Amino acid sequence: MPRAVRRTFVLGTVPVALVALLGAAAPPTAGSSGAGDPYFPLAGNGGYHVHHYDLTLRYDPASRHLDGTAVLTARATQGLNRFNLDLNGLKVTGLKVGRDKADFSRHGQELTVTPRKALHKGQWFRVTVTYAGKPAPVTDPDGSLDGWIPTDDGAFVAGEPQGAMTWFPANNHPKDKASYDFTITVPDGRTAVANGVLLGRHSAHGKTTFRWRQSEPMAAYLATATVGKFKVTQYTTRDGIQVYNAVDPREAAAADPVLKKLPSVLEWESGLFGPYPFKAAGSIVDRAPNVGYALETQTRPVYDQAPDLSTLVHESAHQWFGDSVSLTSWKDIWLNEGFATYAEWLYEEQHGGDSAQKTFDALYARPASDDLWEFPPGDPGSGANIFGTPVYARGAMALHKLRTAVGDRTFFRILRAWAAEHRDGHGTTAQFVALAERASGKDLDGLFRTWVYGQGKPSAP
Repeated sequence: MPRAVRRTFVLGTVPVALVALLGAAAPPTAGSSGAGDPYFPLAGNGGYHVHHYDLTLRYDPASRHLDGTAVLTARATQGLNRFNLDLNGLKVTGLKVGRDKADFSRHGQELTVTPRKALHKGQWFRVTVTYAGKPAPVTDPDGSLDGWIPTDDGAFVAGEPQGAMTWFPANNHPKDKASYDFTITVPDGRTAVANGVLLGRHSAHGKTTFRWRQSEPMAAYLATATVGKFKVTQYTTRDGIQVYNAVDPREAAAADPVLKKLPSVLEWESGLFGPYPFKAAGSIVDRAPNVGYALETQTRPVYDQAPDLSTLVHESAHQWFGDSVSLTSWKDIWLNEGFATYAEWLYEEQHGGDSAQKTFDALYARPASDDLWEFPPGDPGSGANIFGTPVYARGAMALHKLRTAVGDRTFFRILRAWAAEHRDGHGTTAQFVALAERASGKDLDGLFRTWVYGQGKPSAP
């Protein structure tokens, strides 16, 4: 009896000792319904990271009906008893986590998934969502349309900042980047254009299926699946970049002379910013008169009409600044738009146009009441302002002030280092400031405080 009692005591205390030494695993909890962005609180989700999206879509332009299956391969970053995806509008017809059906509920853009078995931290898992309906764009805080935007022959698909959730379930924030496969079926006579490299196409029974692969990490808002009647041109640059241009025939006369300059623009930008960060490049030129903008969709910018050369330079520069190096918060969008705008200035300067200094001086001459000085580019204040003039023009002015402060040689070394050190990842303004100070050996706090964060027109140019 004493021996038995002693054995029971020892066996009962070993697990307690192990728990004390090793620590108890945190119980699974719900992933957050947002990624914590101050401007878009419900954008993205917490508790997991998506590594790959496999999207299978069928779209009928006549009825504007979309059928979709999204397979997300993800990894839990915490123990999860449920998690959220962003999906707006479309009806979910089935949902599995792994091989098991999962419970789900809808509330606005939030699709809440409750797996049959809780997921532990570090666990890889697969989510399969089938869905259908008529995708419609969302209206952004500034009044512009965003997402799946129907056109007279298909759809113009541009997702910044919220629109990805209008056509596939996503962890819809730039902090969560993934690789993508697209399989898109449309009626014969239509072309479906997505990101990355075209793997193949085949036709059967009056339908054509296009298969695309974006292997480098991509934020959800940079994905596209634009559909229309397009004239397609394909070639490979001397640097080995696979180019695919899709142009609405009604825009071809105006677009073709500009698109012919794409290889030279990419070569010029590579000389300034470092090697082009992707395997593929190109353009989608649609006729979408109710859109009013172009977007730097990764590897293949989408234009609502034939672009001019400055726009081509701008969207191409985004492949480095915005696409390869992505935002951590929408508050830092000047790192995208200020950089791409300054690329326009540099192109003008080096191709017989106005110098960057002359462009800067003309902007600084604007009165203090001008909307250029309405808010600081590094803190727009709300989602309604992230595409405002200060983000673009004053953001570029901040870069020009940095250039004049540190000299051309150091300035361009900073740009190349930024693109290289954060390639396929993310960056913040604080990290860029630290890089600039490290590369130049100068205290640049005053410069950035004035030109990136200062309210109103700076007192001196």
